[in-house]
Amino acid sequence: MIALRIDEASKSFGSLRAVDGLSLQISRGETFGLLGPNGAGKSTTISMLVGLLSPDEGAVHIEAGASGPPSSPAVRRQIGLAPQALSLYEDMTALENLQFFGKLYGLHGPHLKERIEWCLDFSELGDRKHDRVVEYSGGMQRRLNLAVALIHEPSIVLLDEPTVGVDPQSRNHLFQCIEQLQDSGLTIIYTTHYMEEAQRLCDRVGIVDSGRLLACDTVPELIRQHAETSTLSATLVHVPENVQLPGEVLDGQWQCEAVDAMQTISRLAQQGVEFATLNLTQPTLESVFLTLTGRSLRD
Repeated sequence: MIALRIDEASKSFGSLRAVDGLSLQISRGETFGLLGPNGAGKSTTISMLVGLLSPDEGAVHIEAGASGPPSSPAVRRQIGLAPQALSLYEDMTALENLQFFGKLYGLHGPHLKERIEWCLDFSELGDRKHDRVVEYSGGMQRRLNLAVALIHEPSIVLLDEPTVGVDPQSRNHLFQCIEQLQDSGLTIIYTTHYMEEAQRLCDRVGIVDSGRLLACDTVPELIRQHAETSTLSATLVHVPENVQLPGEVLDGQWQCEAVDAMQTISRLAQQGVEFATLNLTQPTLESVFLTLTGRSLRD
């Protein structure tokens, strides 16, 4: 079943067309990665998904506990957002932040208390709930930011760069938190500049640039469709005089880009080429991303 649908949505700011005819469907329980370089239209798309902006053309439709556009208050209650810029009051404690945001969503009494306890357990901040957020590490703040997005039990949650600025241990813990949400059947929209995160966590990935959807599929299928070559590298032992190696050789180290790596290795072995070491680097989501969006800097 569909959780969210974008139909030919466009949004402009003056002469800048930030989103240009974007269409997308996300299924219930899916973790969908929304990827793109700086200025690609991701932030504008997220703002339309949570009802902060309305499309100039086209439509955004949510099919969660309530159905309709995200500008509808009943629909908006079904959406949680953990923004890249922390949505926390630093001079308040974790407990106070959760109480405050819970009350904004209309929670009160035993239900609010139950949700706060769940969020503190989920974020593993129960023993620090009376400490001010300003005293937390970056990883703790990110966990609380995620917990606040979940306080009202949304059906869809948008995670915008949820691991930015944290150490490897905190990042891994956040992965475990997100995987716990996946196991619960929550629909997750995930934005990141770390391709390995999307490759690990996302069921499907959409790559956008200039406000348009360039590609959308599972990671293995995107790699199959758009990554052109694998990289072979080896330390050479012997190369027969009559064999012309593809690629480059420097100080006995050989490197080659190959469409069919195994066929290339087999052919060279049959021709008598001997290797001391041989490494194969398979194409990744990052190589697909760079192929589709280019390698020039976006500042």
